[in-house]
Amino acid sequence: MSRILIVEDESIIRAALRRLLEKNNYNIDDAASVDESTSRFNLIEYDLIISDLRLPGAPGTDLIKLAKNVPVLIMTSYASMKSAVDAMKMGAVDYIAKPFNHDEMLSTISSILNQQPVDHHNISIEAQVQHTEITGSCEAMLSLFSRTSKVARTDATVLVLGESGTGKELIARSIHEQSARAQSPMISVNCAAIPESLIESELFGHEKGSFTGADSSRCGLIEAADKGTLFLDEIGELPLEAQARLLRFLQEGEIRKVGSTQSIKVNVRLIAATHRNLKELARTGLFREDLYYRLYVMELKMPPLRERGQDIIELAQRFLISACCRMKCPQATLSDNAQQIMLQYSWPGNVRELENAIERAVILADNRLITPELLGLDIDTRPSLQRLESEYSEQATSHQAATNPAPKKQPQAGLSMDDYFQRFVIEHQDEMSETDLARKLGVSRKCLWERRQKLGIPKRPKG
Repeated sequence: MSRILIVEDESIIRAALRRLLEKNNYNIDDAASVDESTSRFNLIEYDLIISDLRLPGAPGTDLIKLAKNVPVLIMTSYASMKSAVDAMKMGAVDYIAKPFNHDEMLSTISSILNQQPVDHHNISIEAQVQHTEITGSCEAMLSLFSRTSKVARTDATVLVLGESGTGKELIARSIHEQSARAQSPMISVNCAAIPESLIESELFGHEKGSFTGADSSRCGLIEAADKGTLFLDEIGELPLEAQARLLRFLQEGEIRKVGSTQSIKVNVRLIAATHRNLKELARTGLFREDLYYRLYVMELKMPPLRERGQDIIELAQRFLISACCRMKCPQATLSDNAQQIMLQYSWPGNVRELENAIERAVILADNRLITPELLGLDIDTRPSLQRLESEYSEQATSHQAATNPAPKKQPQAGLSMDDYFQRFVIEHQDEMSETDLARKLGVSRKCLWERRQKLGIPKRPKG
């Protein structure tokens, strides 16, 4: 049973968190301040310390040094990236904002405890390096693993491409863990999740008084990643002004805080990821072309789950074991029909959707056998691109026989799903609305728009 110390001055929150963790089989002690925790308890005997950032007397971050190798999870009602950056830079293992969701708290604690060695006393530096496990044995994944291993030994900038949910951040973390920077922090940033007005301040930091609300100087996320790795997810959403600053950082190895006249040298390895076509964005002026070529040193492509064959079943088995252990229920198994359905499904949400489907099935299963209906995959009413390919081929063949069209109208063997998607949209967009096109393709209007951007399919002008 893992021992956890809660340091929180608000008695209601402290008692509620204690009840939650004790209900989930953790051994809990609590204190109202840093001084009380050090006077009553031996901090190094705990597996995890959860502390509020702002406490009477010393701040919660003081526990990071006092607890030595014990991980410290910082929580605060001041839900800002600035507090997170400062806490993480001082050595906090993670950061969670109050009011927190119970599932989020439990998931964060489980992740931290599973990643940390049990013995915190005589631990070697090498043993502290985490290792992200990525499953896959299809040809595309084996090729990806080989390229990842090679690029990890360098400091080259990496651009990871792939659809949402394919595991781009896992590959970035694997590169970091295999690199010489593994002992230093890896800072992950979702560029789409930070307001445009704050993105430059969050990445590069700011000086006191540089804008309204800048009450003190703050370091940015790039500076927090010094000697480590910075992972910029959804880099295609980065505003042009921030792109210019990022380009200078890549060229000169230095940053300048917002409102500062002095540059700061930093040693940071950049890994970027996107599901968008950056080359097309650069062509239309939405992404800096010079930055695109700076990023395009090494490209890694994450294959979509629908193209990974038996990897789907292997991943499902792993998620099944993990979900059953997490929910403390007997081990479940996948029925043959469920496995067949999973291999046929197009998985638009990729690995993330598969994990959620397995977790849902474990919750609903009564006899520990996972059947197709428990997975909740709407295969019949949600046509896949594979079915579209089949339908299109049959229609085109019939049309050719009836009207003897030109050879270019014939479906060609070996066309990819993107080819069929593009051809279907181009040939039907005159007589079908965007809503009808999306419905026929089995995707949302947003997904249709995104794939138009990715494949460069223009809308026909009306009139």
